[in-house]
Amino acid sequence: MSDQNHGVLPDHAIAGMIAAGRITCDRPDDGQVQPASLDLRLGTVAYRVRASFLSGKDRKVADRIAEFEMHRMDLSEGAVLEKGCVYVVPLLEALDLPGDVTAVCNAKSSTGRVDCLTRVIVDGGTEFDRIPAGYTGPLYAEICPRSFSVKVAPGLRLNQIRFRRGQAVLSDAELAARHADTPLVDGAPVIDDGLGFSVDLTPTEAGIVGYRAKPHTGVIDLTKIAAHDVAEFWEEVRSEQGRIILDPGAFYILVSREAVTIPPDCAAEMSPYLAMVGEFRVHYAGFFDPGFGHGVPARGVLEVRCHEAPFVLEHGQVVGRLVYERMAAPPETLYGAGIASNYQGQGLKLSKHFRA
Repeated sequence: MSDQNHGVLPDHAIAGMIAAGRITCDRPDDGQVQPASLDLRLGTVAYRVRASFLSGKDRKVADRIAEFEMHRMDLSEGAVLEKGCVYVVPLLEALDLPGDVTAVCNAKSSTGRVDCLTRVIVDGGTEFDRIPAGYTGPLYAEICPRSFSVKVAPGLRLNQIRFRRGQAVLSDAELAARHADTPLVDGAPVIDDGLGFSVDLTPTEAGIVGYRAKPHTGVIDLTKIAAHDVAEFWEEVRSEQGRIILDPGAFYILVSREAVTIPPDCAAEMSPYLAMVGEFRVHYAGFFDPGFGHGVPARGVLEVRCHEAPFVLEHGQVVGRLVYERMAAPPETLYGAGIASNYQGQGLKLSKHFRA
């Protein structure tokens, strides 16, 4: 299958774009190129700005930073980004996209699990995380830590980018046919503009169904793996009757009831379900790479925040969906196969920054 086919570009095509100068990526880190995406790295300076913004048509991000900047921080030795503040950080990567390739960005799974809102903005951008075909210019990360203050440093990977040529999303009919051939989810599928998934509120062996962020904590050092005590940052959430009540403004880590599979010739993205189902939001940080859950059952971790009023969330309630996309060609490496994949075979799991 040729890379010229429509779909999500695989790892070897991304490496080819780097070699051709389509992606400026000076000295790529090991593992930066994922099966269907590229990790983006923070640069050396962070700008504290008054508010989140988009550059807008025919305007440059640098000009908007000058308009909204409050102060700037050198990240060279590491620096703390305070909870509730908005920062813009130039990334080490830049793009010179071909005229038939678009890009979409998302927070990495570990970023979403610490409730750190981060989105990519570009010159002339009118949407977050969406980069039009033919874009040439720099990339910036907008970062707003929400539950915890976080420590960052240059080279840290909070976002990732995926490249598409043409139409990639699988239709519901295609999803149904694929599930009939090789199950994408255990149990009966809920297919409606993607593959629906529900929340699991069955207690684990430890008796918990999730975690809730504590309101007053120390700093999470995002440069350190397995370095933080869970109890210092999270409260355990328990359920006696298969339901919990979400508190407005609180942030929860829950898990899907279903184990999901991403076939080797597909990628997927978690998306919200329907705003009408309740006053809460399931965040959708991260892409699902080809091979996630393939041969090793893995469930989706849900990052949940309740909004206007307390809300009863019940076991089995559909809360989100996976949008599947076809790959333009098979990747050379699958998720969990010979690469550092932190969440293969996962159940209820906090980010990699916490000790097991």
